[in-house]
Amino acid sequence: MPIKLENVGIAVRDLEAAIAFFTDLGLTVLGRDEVSGEWTDTAVGLDGNHARIAMLQTPDGHGRLELFQYLHPEAVEAGPTRPNQVGMHRVAFSVDDLDAALEVAARHGCHPLRGVATYEDVYRLTYVRGPDGIIVMLAEELRRG
Repeated sequence: MPIKLENVGIAVRDLEAAIAFFTDLGLTVLGRDEVSGEWTDTAVGLDGNHARIAMLQTPDGHGRLELFQYLHPEAVEAGPTRPNQVGMHRVAFSVDDLDAALEVAARHGCHPLRGVATYEDVYRLTYVRGPDGIIVMLAEELRRG
């Protein structure tokens, strides 16, 4: 059975702030919508489901991120995830220039959890806490070509 990853979905409290963060990092908004009705109640498993959504895509066209802000039922706060917490963990992006990406993240008030690390002279990488506490890994490949 063929399978492909369609997207990673992330619920956010402030859709516009999340879109601004991810588009500043280089993603493009493919579309926006507001969804509700019986089909969303059935698909998502929430009665009265009503959300604003935005689909974003990475510049290479392979990765998609779906951001959604619940209008009903109200969003539930779970507290910031920790890197070792079981469940949905993080979203990771390769970047050409980690320092430039960190400058963009800092403009949104997002900073590395601890610092920037180098993995076996292959990657420079870090985790930042993005909008609504989302953990975002940014990695720059050191051996290109």
